[in-house]
Amino acid sequence: MSNVYLVSLGCDKNRVDGEVMIGTLRNAGYDVVPDPADATAIIVNTCGFIRDAVQESIDLVLELVEYKNHGECQALIVVGCMAQRYRTEIEKEIPEADVIIGVGEYDNIANVVQNLIGTPKKPITNSQISRIAARSDDIAPHIAYVKIAEGCNNHCTYCTIPSIRGAYKSRKIEDILEETRQLTASGAKEIVLVAQDTALYGIDIYGEKKLPELLKQLAQNSNALWIRLMYVYPEHITQELIDTMANLPQVCKYIDMPIQHSEDEIISKMGRKGSKTALQKLIKNLRTKMPDITIRTTLIVGFPGETVETFKNMYRFVSTIKFDRLGVFPYSREDGTPAATMPKQVKENIKHARLGRIMALQQQIHFKKQELQIGKTLPVIVDSQSETGEYIGRTQGDAYEVDGVVIFTSKEKLIQGNVVQVKILGSDQYDLRGQYELTQ
Repeated sequence: MSNVYLVSLGCDKNRVDGEVMIGTLRNAGYDVVPDPADATAIIVNTCGFIRDAVQESIDLVLELVEYKNHGECQALIVVGCMAQRYRTEIEKEIPEADVIIGVGEYDNIANVVQNLIGTPKKPITNSQISRIAARSDDIAPHIAYVKIAEGCNNHCTYCTIPSIRGAYKSRKIEDILEETRQLTASGAKEIVLVAQDTALYGIDIYGEKKLPELLKQLAQNSNALWIRLMYVYPEHITQELIDTMANLPQVCKYIDMPIQHSEDEIISKMGRKGSKTALQKLIKNLRTKMPDITIRTTLIVGFPGETVETFKNMYRFVSTIKFDRLGVFPYSREDGTPAATMPKQVKENIKHARLGRIMALQQQIHFKKQELQIGKTLPVIVDSQSETGEYIGRTQGDAYEVDGVVIFTSKEKLIQGNVVQVKILGSDQYDLRGQYELTQ
């Protein structure tokens, strides 16, 4: 038997790495199975960004160890960011792990598996990594994640990513275009662009930011219905990018823009560029050029030096700006980062209290924004159909498995991945409910 099970934790960028490894394994002749109980080799693609993510990765590895101790599994392979960051510790604490692979060694995954469980019975048909074969998500085959760059140059004081994944490294436009053409040819309708900072795309190989040019090329040369931008750092957003987003109908009027904090003192301590005034001007600009844009952001509460006053100011900022989507994380003190040694560390109970206050505020904002959608007819991409016959989809303002959904009825059979017009009839606060509107 030559079955392999692979699970990816963490961000979309990790998910892309996992899918590329799946493609490599399939091209080498291995069957990639959805159940670890059926696998001869198990691969865990870990996340090592913050302590909670590391703990989640450790817990899952220990859970999957049981399949090696008592099941069909002959080999356990730990890969990804946690493997890169804590290789020595994993070797010592989890001896059941046969191989530990860092983030720069993914291309060798088929050889690693072959050394552990042998060559698969079916012949190798293609020695080249196929990103099409990597599309492992059978639940949503109409969605494809495309990594446009690796690594990061930002060196935020709280973040370990540069030390794990190295400096920013863009892929060539022609390579991204070719991948996207293949993905859409195989059924992808929504292309999600990911990188540690998508706004910086091209700076290393072209000498300037080329995300606007990439979007134009993708809109012109692929059949994607929707193109979605994730992880766009606000300090690197240009007017050209805003204008390009506004002018291309294929580009979702949605931007995932992590600001992390609103107050200049904390922004500076985080090693981020920009300011509160710059953020306010940028958000106003985005909403002026694209009145229907959905702005998603993330915040960190309890960063070293965050006082009662700076937190209150951020609370007022969120109340005034009224982000469409917002996630909040308590600051995580990561070994090896400058922030870990900063004075005035905030107590854990205070961090979580502040998180609760911001989330309660955002909940009220979100509920009111949802109510404003009632009565509108919106384009919705069809993701799936429930057992009760209702369809589940998303507006352009909702990223898959990140934001909310639209639950709607239809008298006609709808095709997964198609974009249809749905009249919004109600809201259960988090998700919208509606009915498919037949268009002539």
